[in-house]
Amino acid sequence: MFARLAFLATLAATPALGQEVNIYSYRQPELLKPLTDAFTEETGISVNVAYLEKGMVERLKAEGKRSPADLAFTVDISRLAAIVEAGLTQPVTSETLSANVPAAFHDPDGHWWGLTTRARVIYASRDRVAEGEITTYEDLADPKWKGRICTRSGTHAYNVALVAAYLHHHGEAATKTWLEGVKANLARKPQGNDRAQVKAIWAGECDISIGNTYYMGAMLKDDEQKEWAEAVWLAFPTFENGGAHVNISGVAMTAAAPNRDNALKMIEFLTSPTAQKIYAEANYEYPIAPGAEPDALVASWGSFTPDDVNLMDLAALRPAALKLIEQVDFDG
Repeated sequence: MFARLAFLATLAATPALGQEVNIYSYRQPELLKPLTDAFTEETGISVNVAYLEKGMVERLKAEGKRSPADLAFTVDISRLAAIVEAGLTQPVTSETLSANVPAAFHDPDGHWWGLTTRARVIYASRDRVAEGEITTYEDLADPKWKGRICTRSGTHAYNVALVAAYLHHHGEAATKTWLEGVKANLARKPQGNDRAQVKAIWAGECDISIGNTYYMGAMLKDDEQKEWAEAVWLAFPTFENGGAHVNISGVAMTAAAPNRDNALKMIEFLTSPTAQKIYAEANYEYPIAPGAEPDALVASWGSFTPDDVNLMDLAALRPAALKLIEQVDFDG
């Protein structure tokens, strides 16, 4: 009934009879296992995880009120917003959640709650870019970077979110001009993923790239990619009138949620300092709960002040951001 692609049941040694919570997850079950194990150990509630790489919204729609899923785990505000906008979630609030999750990182109506953040930063060549040479997202359009920037597709969700943030801060005309400037500075046609851009810097094809912070940790743990990572340093740019652009991993309670009370307990657990530490260390991301510290490796990359715009406001700007990206033919 609850099988799809991959299915993982994490059980306590003697869980309470009938006590369970069911998760549909965009993230692979092995990434969640340390969290689900800790939750089960603490509460006696067993956790079932179905990995859905694609089609989460469509599946929840098809299942309707019969859905066995209590929680939906995903990454990127666009995916969280899509689930909410489809009417597939229900609002949840509690004093614990309000204390653990800053306002910018949860839906104002409680339909989703952030769990970790990742910053969209600059990967810069250690040999060809001096520290302090790039400090803002606006700098990416400076002609001094002509022929020196690599990036993945402008229409990828991560870049659309960044453009939406630029649009929030500067408006439509300035954002279009900025996109044209960044495009003029590209060393090659947008291609590949964030790691591929770092490889291109290592290979001398470009000097800076745009990428999420956690890829640095992933590359340093990979025998082949470690050399790429060691060829770059991370710059944490900000908007001229704001902070660093961040995106999130998050969780939403489904509208059907057959185990609502258990699901709420799990969301509260996931936002606790204990769980935040586990999750952030497993994925090289930044914890959200006040007082929770990032992994030592992540902390070594430097600190930053996140932009304080609520991510649902950015989600609302994504269609306009995508339209501008297409207007300037960014990937052309």
